[in-house]
Amino acid sequence: MHPREQTIFALSSGRPPSAIAVVRVSGTEAGTALQKIAGAIPVARSAKRVLLRDRRGEAIDDTVVLWFAGPVSATGEDVAEFHVHGGRAVLNALSAALLSIDNVRPAEPGEFTRRAFENGKIDLTEAEGLDDLIHADTDRQRRQALRQLQGLLGDRAREWRRELIEASALIEAGIDFADEGDVPDDLLKPAMAKIARLRREIEETLAASAQSERLRDGLTVAITGPPNAGKSTLLNRLARREAAIVSPHAGTTRDVIEVHLDLDGYPVTLIDTAGIRETDDPVEQEGVRRARDRAASADLVLWLADDDTDDVGPSQTIGEGGAPLWLVRNKVDLSGPENDGANPRQLEADLGQGVSTRRFRISASRGDGVDELVAALTAFSDTWFGSGEAAVITRLRHRNILRDAAASLAKAEDLVGQGDELVAEEIRTAVRLIGRLLGRVDIDDILDSLFRDFCIGK
Repeated sequence: MHPREQTIFALSSGRPPSAIAVVRVSGTEAGTALQKIAGAIPVARSAKRVLLRDRRGEAIDDTVVLWFAGPVSATGEDVAEFHVHGGRAVLNALSAALLSIDNVRPAEPGEFTRRAFENGKIDLTEAEGLDDLIHADTDRQRRQALRQLQGLLGDRAREWRRELIEASALIEAGIDFADEGDVPDDLLKPAMAKIARLRREIEETLAASAQSERLRDGLTVAITGPPNAGKSTLLNRLARREAAIVSPHAGTTRDVIEVHLDLDGYPVTLIDTAGIRETDDPVEQEGVRRARDRAASADLVLWLADDDTDDVGPSQTIGEGGAPLWLVRNKVDLSGPENDGANPRQLEADLGQGVSTRRFRISASRGDGVDELVAALTAFSDTWFGSGEAAVITRLRHRNILRDAAASLAKAEDLVGQGDELVAEEIRTAVRLIGRLLGRVDIDDILDSLFRDFCIGK
């Protein structure tokens, strides 16, 4: 039997031990599994308490089972669920009992969701939304993923595709049946009016959805500066744990250290980098190189320097046209409030004439000024991410497909008067692209990549 036709099972809840564990079974042998292990198939969608037994008749667990007859199930196939006690021995015994049934095997990662997709229960954008929901770290990411799972983009894309097919049918009817008496002479004009409106809708969606991709990927903030300025201390203070080694000796941090934060619901990756300085140590040189690379690709750079530091070189770190730069003066508890430690002439030369940067005064070790810095980071995140509530695009794949579809529709408009066949072909291209967005045509490589990243049991 082909693997796609086999019945699959997997643990669909958290790893053991746990109070309750859910083992899901999907496929033609799901009912057989219930009959052999639970003794009977219960009424659909009604929980039933049973004593599970293996093929030798030995008791496995006193538990609850559920039955969902296909196609009205999560995967579109017959589905059985065993809600057992979450001990490893129980799960091992139940797995052995399931494996003893012909054509039943453990599921691959993402196989349940892939079967749901292949059986028409969800489209590809909803499957991607489920993947994002599983991996959501913050509340804002969760809300965005849930909207995608509920069909925010898929519903709109299906409507676009339906209207494009209608417009294409009008144009092709004019081409194929131009000599028929009951076919209107001018079918192109209403079709192109619809095409122009759909192109504008797609372009407006593209313009409004940049923040959704940002929310999915998160904001990256790099802490840079000279050695021994307190970068690791600040990282630990913001992370509220000892994430980086702190030492009074310069050059302690040799590699890039990342900490993931939930900042008022926004996903933020904080990066502690090696101190920026000239050095003959090849290991430290590599750390400095990596620090400069990460700072150059960050979305925001915090240049940290203590009050005794006059040699400030942020522009050498982030380069021209880089991310916004905030100057953070550390160790104010050692120098006193009257000295902000900044060298105005050096800053003017280093940052360039007319370049503005925010400045903060903190003590990373004692906490002075850190709350104000965190508040500023939260406000920056709010502006950088935007609300995203009405946005529908969450992945680069979505953006590329819709951008190409809009380009095809624009080309169709430009070709009016040069041949209806050329116009119709561009519209067909747009229809195929929207089909790819939904996962209905030519997407095997995309499917393999997406579902491989799912966890087993989903």
